[in-house]
Amino acid sequence: MFNIQEELKKLPDQPGVYIMHDDRDAIIYIGKAVSLRKRVHQYFQASHDEGIKKAQMVKQIARFEYIITDSELEALVLECNLIKEHRPKYNTMLRDDKTYPYIRVTLGEDFPRVLFSRQQKKDKSRYFGPYTSAGAVKDTIEMINKLYGLRTCNRNLPKDTGKERPCLNYHIHQCDAPCQAYISKEAYRKRVEEALEFLNGNYSGIIKSLEEKMSEASANMEFEKAIEYRNLLGSVKQIAQKQKMTNTDGEDKDIVALARDENDAVVQVFFIRGGKLIGRDHFYMRIGTEDTRTQILTTFMKQFYSGTPYIPREIMLPQEIEEQEILENWLTGKRGSRVYIRIPQKGMKEKLVELASKNAQLVLSQDREKLKREEGRTIGAVKEIEKWLNMRELVRIEAYDISNINGFETVGSMIVYEKGKPKRSDYRKFKLRTVTGPDDYASMHEVLTRRFTHGMAEQKELKEKELSDEYGSFSRFPDLIMMDGGRGQVNICLKVLEELHLDIPVCGMVKDDNHRTRGLYYENVEIPIDTHSEGFKLITRIQDEAHRFAIEYHRSLRSKEQVHSVLDDIEGIGPSRRKALMKKYQSLDAIKEATIEDLMDTESMNEKAAQSVYAFFHES
Repeated sequence: MFNIQEELKKLPDQPGVYIMHDDRDAIIYIGKAVSLRKRVHQYFQASHDEGIKKAQMVKQIARFEYIITDSELEALVLECNLIKEHRPKYNTMLRDDKTYPYIRVTLGEDFPRVLFSRQQKKDKSRYFGPYTSAGAVKDTIEMINKLYGLRTCNRNLPKDTGKERPCLNYHIHQCDAPCQAYISKEAYRKRVEEALEFLNGNYSGIIKSLEEKMSEASANMEFEKAIEYRNLLGSVKQIAQKQKMTNTDGEDKDIVALARDENDAVVQVFFIRGGKLIGRDHFYMRIGTEDTRTQILTTFMKQFYSGTPYIPREIMLPQEIEEQEILENWLTGKRGSRVYIRIPQKGMKEKLVELASKNAQLVLSQDREKLKREEGRTIGAVKEIEKWLNMRELVRIEAYDISNINGFETVGSMIVYEKGKPKRSDYRKFKLRTVTGPDDYASMHEVLTRRFTHGMAEQKELKEKELSDEYGSFSRFPDLIMMDGGRGQVNICLKVLEELHLDIPVCGMVKDDNHRTRGLYYENVEIPIDTHSEGFKLITRIQDEAHRFAIEYHRSLRSKEQVHSVLDDIEGIGPSRRKALMKKYQSLDAIKEATIEDLMDTESMNEKAAQSVYAFFHES
């Protein structure tokens, strides 16, 4: 049980991002803080007024988690990334990274420039950022151009070489006029490389140089110059606070880090997708005193990536591991394209691994017992279900539910649990197309047929495009399907799988006379389960979640007054055509049985509309 008052005492006095969850473990709010301890404490102080909306949010908080960062800037960018990914209910404004300034180095040009940019494009340029201070970015660009004598003009070089006189910057010794060929391409490129080194984080030389120039100007009573150097020095120090939460290469990466003591270890994984840190997870490991860090990391890599559904192009570790080359080849085979295991030694990647290590150490020192309990509730519960069903490597579980609204419209819900935790991004809703009235078996048959037919088509498309199944939500099939009911619902699912030539284990969640789960129906046998076990509690959560998701869908339909004819969902069928169809055929079953020619015979229908109606009822 998450004790909020106890967990508040563990909050660090460091910058970071906090994530609020409700009692269904849904993320309802994400915020950043200069001090996590002070900011999160404020929410639970009676005297602190956050407004009506925040007050409502606080009442729903069942637990919170946090990620520490090295600066407020990093916390800001991470907050934005996470809000975009999870879209929490109580976050009122979704900020976009494109509003933050970048530094752009136009490496696609023969004589590159250093420019200010509000967007990060896919071109030959190198981008640095994003940053929060536009003024600091402009000052730094100006300073770089002065220090390295880089051009600021927009002339097309070398095409325009010698066409015009050199500009003022040449005469005041701030540019060596590549427009006049006064500096070679090679010499100019060397200066650009030095500027890139600066932007990559090597500031010590320039900071020392500016400090010396500031002191020299001050000693010579050149105070205006000294003030200029001082201001530039301040800008450099501000820009030196580069964030690690957005990576300009746009690649998918996992950052893996380890913290351990004598008997326990925590592995922290940061997930970077499209160049942005969008989430993290941590894993508790029971270890022996003789286990080395290398052995622990190697074991984790094998276990984690044997079960995870998506493998990124790059995995960054804090140190070398055993059998690294073999593991790379194994992961490459699983992904279907080259996977690299890297141990960064410098730059932002090394700092990101270090940050993951800090978070792992914090979890190990403060949340050890909580993590053990969480491990039992999730992975431990899945292991129990594996044992009951005599299965192995059970990662993804899907469950389905069917509900009616006043007997008129039937909807289906699909929920997904991975490693014992809900994966809400993969949840799906279905409006029934072919079933009228409260026929749960026929409804379930349609939902399952549509789900897996769509999934098979998606798998084929991804295979043709040589993409990972990360890019298709339906393409990933479950390791186990859990049906809310006994033999009847299980047989419907098995029938669909047989029709589609799929082999996926199916079990039913059997209820007693009091509508409480009593066992699992699997392979024609009802398996009794310990009602006090974590596995039983997980099954109950899955059942409740599938039912909740369907009910929530119904409520949204009612609140938006969207309970309407299925015909409204067919492209090209408006109110007049819908009315004409219902007048002629009286029921959806009659419309479904009609041919295209029959449909064309209906008032106001043309061939295109008739084909659209026919395809809707006959194509998955």
